[in-house]
Amino acid sequence: MTTDVQPGTTTPASNSRKMRQSKSGTGAGSANWPVRVGMLILCIAWLVPALGMLVNSFRPRDDQFSSGWWTAFFNPFTSSWTIENYTKALTSDTSGIPMAQAFLNSFIVALPATVIPILIACFAAYAFTFMQWRGRDLMFVVIVGLLVVPNQVAFVPLVKLYGALGMNGTFPAVWLAHIGFGMPLAIYILRTYMSGLPMAVVESAKIDGASHFATFWRLIMPMSTPALASFAIFQFLWVWNDLLVALIFLGRGENTVATVALQGLQGQTGAGRELIPAAGFITIIVPILVFLSLQRYFIRGMTSGSVKG
Repeated sequence: MTTDVQPGTTTPASNSRKMRQSKSGTGAGSANWPVRVGMLILCIAWLVPALGMLVNSFRPRDDQFSSGWWTAFFNPFTSSWTIENYTKALTSDTSGIPMAQAFLNSFIVALPATVIPILIACFAAYAFTFMQWRGRDLMFVVIVGLLVVPNQVAFVPLVKLYGALGMNGTFPAVWLAHIGFGMPLAIYILRTYMSGLPMAVVESAKIDGASHFATFWRLIMPMSTPALASFAIFQFLWVWNDLLVALIFLGRGENTVATVALQGLQGQTGAGRELIPAAGFITIIVPILVFLSLQRYFIRGMTSGSVKG
């Protein structure tokens, strides 16, 4: 004699299994203690250098070079604290340009170098996903294959080309470099995400007489917001923290960005070394704010394209 179990009901066996999982801490959404310890170690490894830089940014030059930053916690009320490092870091022109101006130049470089690749890659990803044309798959493979080509191999040809066009040291030069280097990854991420969107939405728009542009702008773009935010974080952080591309195509001068100014802040004799912690912390504030403001989209964008159904 068999007994039927109605949907939604639980059996004693399933109840006992759930109790064992809850007691052992291995249920869905939970992590065991080795994982937690590992994550704690990783968090500490990431936070300790940032904490040391923050503490040193408020210490005078003599204290920075005579003792470690952790000694400030032994006598926090008797230790010397100052905000002069931040004032000097923003106004010092040791690197050839005030840090405040270099900070503004970083925005001038990072914003177009983030927005323009997204706009172009969105159109390309839509064409690769929802439009049929000859050579589509081959071209997509070629574009994805560019991800394995090191960016450094293009520096010499680009410098020669920009020199012939008189573009070296200008913002358009570094914009075009970052756009070209970031485009393959942008197309790959957006195309992978769009391929997981329901085709019924596009087909319904076709039946209603919507053009490709209307379908793209009114349906696909809003539905692709997590993927757009994910790539925006990647690209913005890459451009903002970049030193090599900015140093090659912009160099030092009135268009110097924050990373290049930070690298040259200490000068040839090390006279400005005490300003580096303050200037470095000013530089990392923007990436932290960008990531914290878009992290919910970042997680959705990274996970939505990996699971279908």
